[in-house]
Amino acid sequence: MRVLVTGGGGFVGGAVIEELAARGHEPTSLSRGAYPDLARKGVACVQADLADADALRAALRGQDAVVHCAARAGVWGPRAEYWRTNVEGTRNLLAACVAAGVERLVHTSSPSVCFDGRDHLGAGNDLPPARRFLAHYPASKAAAERGVLAAAERGELLACVLRPHLVFGPGDPHLLPRLVERARSGRLAIVGDGENEVSVTFVENAAVAHVDALERLAPGAAHVGRAYFVGQREPVRLWDWIADLLGRLGVAPPRRRLSAATARALGSACEWTWRGLRLAGEPPMTRFVAAQLATSHSYDLEPLERDVGYRERVGMDEGLERTIAWLRAPAAATVKA
Repeated sequence: MRVLVTGGGGFVGGAVIEELAARGHEPTSLSRGAYPDLARKGVACVQADLADADALRAALRGQDAVVHCAARAGVWGPRAEYWRTNVEGTRNLLAACVAAGVERLVHTSSPSVCFDGRDHLGAGNDLPPARRFLAHYPASKAAAERGVLAAAERGELLACVLRPHLVFGPGDPHLLPRLVERARSGRLAIVGDGENEVSVTFVENAAVAHVDALERLAPGAAHVGRAYFVGQREPVRLWDWIADLLGRLGVAPPRRRLSAATARALGSACEWTWRGLRLAGEPPMTRFVAAQLATSHSYDLEPLERDVGYRERVGMDEGLERTIAWLRAPAAATVKA
C-alpha cells in the first residue's frame, strides 16, 4: 500500500514509517517541519500543516491509506493550540480522506482519554472515556477519537483507533530523557505509595500494532470503528522500573516522596501560578502529572491480539537494553528536562 503517515518525523510516526517500509509498503511522511534524515532514507516527504485542507487533499492523491500520528502533545499549553492540531486537524484529515477516496485510516490516540484520576488495572476496551479531564491534551485527543470513530460508524472510512501507553525506546524525545535528567538533578520524587502498576510500550511494538491494524482494515473487520489499548504484554511497577533503569545508567534513584494529595495540591498551585503570572515554559508539576505518577493504569492486550492479530515483537528486557544503550550515547544526553 501507499501510506501517508502524518507526523512521520516524530517518534512513533518515524517507527511506523520504518515498519511500513520493512513490510514492502510505500510510506510518505507529512509533517509541519522538514526532516532531512527521512529524505536521505528515501522516504517521500510532504511539508504541510493539518490546518491546510488543500495541502492535505494534494498529499492524499494516489495514497491507499493513512496512519495519523501527528498531534500536539504535552501536559501544558493554550487550549487553542491543542484543539487546532488534535481536533480540527483530525477533522480536516478525515474530510480530505473522504474527498480523495482514501478509505483506510489508523488513528494514534492515548489511554489518557480514559484517565479519570482513579486506578485502572488490566483495563479493557470497555473502559469508558473520562467525563472530565485534567489537561488539554487528553481532552483534545478524546474529541479527535470521537470524530474518527463517528466517521467509521457512518461508513465514510474503514478506521480504527490505537492507544499506545508511555512509549519508550531509542529516539525518545521526551519521556525517559526528561526523567533521567530530573533524577540526575535531584528533582525527581516518588509520587504516591510507589506500588502503582503501569503499562509501557516499546516504540517498535507500537509501530507493529499500527501496521498490523492497517493491513487488516477491511469491510467487516472486527476492529473497524473500535479503539484499542497498546502496551507491553506485562505491565511494570512504575517506580521499581524507573529505579532499575536509573541504576543501570549509574544514576541514583529518587528517595524523596510526595503523597498523591500533596503532589496534586502542588500541581494545582503551579498551574495557578503559571497561568496567573503568564510564566513561560512548563510547570514542574501539574494535577494531571501528579495523578498519572501516583495511580495504576495498566491495560488488557487481549482485544488487540484477538481482533488485529497483534503479537509483541520486542520483550521488555530487550526493549530496555536497547533503550539504555541509546541513553548512554552522547546524542541522547542533549535532551534536557
